[in-house]
Amino acid sequence: MSSLVVPFLYELRARKLKVGATEALAVAKAMCAGAHESSLERFYHVARALCVHREGDLDAFDVAFAAHFEGVEKAAAKLTDELLSWLNDPVQRRELSDEDRAALEALSLEELHKRFEERLREQKERHDGGNRWIGTGGTSPFGRGGTHPTGMIVGQGGSRSAVATARLRRFRPYREDDVLDVRQFEVALRKLRQLARDGRPDELDVEETIRATGQNAGELDIKLRAPRRSSVRVLLLMDVGGSMDPYADVVSKLFSATKRASHLREVKPYYFHNCVYGHVFGTANFTEPVSIDDLLHRCGPQWKLVMVGDAAMNPAELLGYGDYSFHAAEARRAQPGLAWMEQLAGHFERRAWLNPDPPQYWRGGTAEVLARIFPMFSLSVQGLDDATKHLVGQRRHEPLH
Repeated sequence: MSSLVVPFLYELRARKLKVGATEALAVAKAMCAGAHESSLERFYHVARALCVHREGDLDAFDVAFAAHFEGVEKAAAKLTDELLSWLNDPVQRRELSDEDRAALEALSLEELHKRFEERLREQKERHDGGNRWIGTGGTSPFGRGGTHPTGMIVGQGGSRSAVATARLRRFRPYREDDVLDVRQFEVALRKLRQLARDGRPDELDVEETIRATGQNAGELDIKLRAPRRSSVRVLLLMDVGGSMDPYADVVSKLFSATKRASHLREVKPYYFHNCVYGHVFGTANFTEPVSIDDLLHRCGPQWKLVMVGDAAMNPAELLGYGDYSFHAAEARRAQPGLAWMEQLAGHFERRAWLNPDPPQYWRGGTAEVLARIFPMFSLSVQGLDDATKHLVGQRRHEPLH
């Protein structure tokens, strides 16, 4: 059994699934208990249930299973074809006598399976009309076209093989490197939840009341405290237009998820195009401008800054002054887009950039420059998970080199 389970577990580990001794023992116990029913398809379902702990690993499991058991499927198919070829042309069946029928009906299901496996190991050729081998037209408990009140019919039915099922990769949508839907956004954003006591003290503090009452010689001394509420405030700045048009749908889903996230204390969404130049906008049509000075005044350093965009633009846009109109006083404060980005990054204690482009496209351009200022994460299941952990201080971000 170890020769089957252990190499397969190493195949799973090569696909980055977190399996080890615990999973190996669990699979071995399931097989000893007969949960796999001596079927590769059943083993697929048993192993998947015991070895996959996250939705994101389901597709990797299917890939590993298909690769590891490729030869087993072909060998089993060859044996099945050879066996069924004997049964495709059955001879006329023989009728059972009352004595024969009574003897056969006495077989239990367990004994029937045991005898069937023995016959498979021993039989080397076609048999017809007998009472022992797997064949046709006889009184054996196994075959096709014969007569047996409690026997096993061989050659009918059938289902998709386990390797074929694995090749379907039905769980591909759950891969962690796929872009997100609204539900996945909401699940990931829940990790931003941080509770703090805030507001009027109108909640009974049981522990403090007990302590104070004890110190007061048993005279009841009620203590109140402020309720625990979410303390997370998020500033969401989204790049729209141009090279971000292909990602409009996924960014819209992120926006919907943040608006529906009841565990966030407050969310302020604003828009920009390519780079921030002195102000952001309250709408995706670039109306309702808000200056960066006003924005930073409204949102303190404790806010979580989340930038969303591909960070791809002409270098002149990042190093230049942009195309916008200032009042005379603002014109005197004109500075390159990179300086505005640095000002945003320097104001907030926690910040992250979600990039819908694959990480291999981040190097050698403006994305690499911005990744040195903002911790950059992929706009995927795993990327958003890493970003939320970084925003709450649970994960140290490795900068792009």
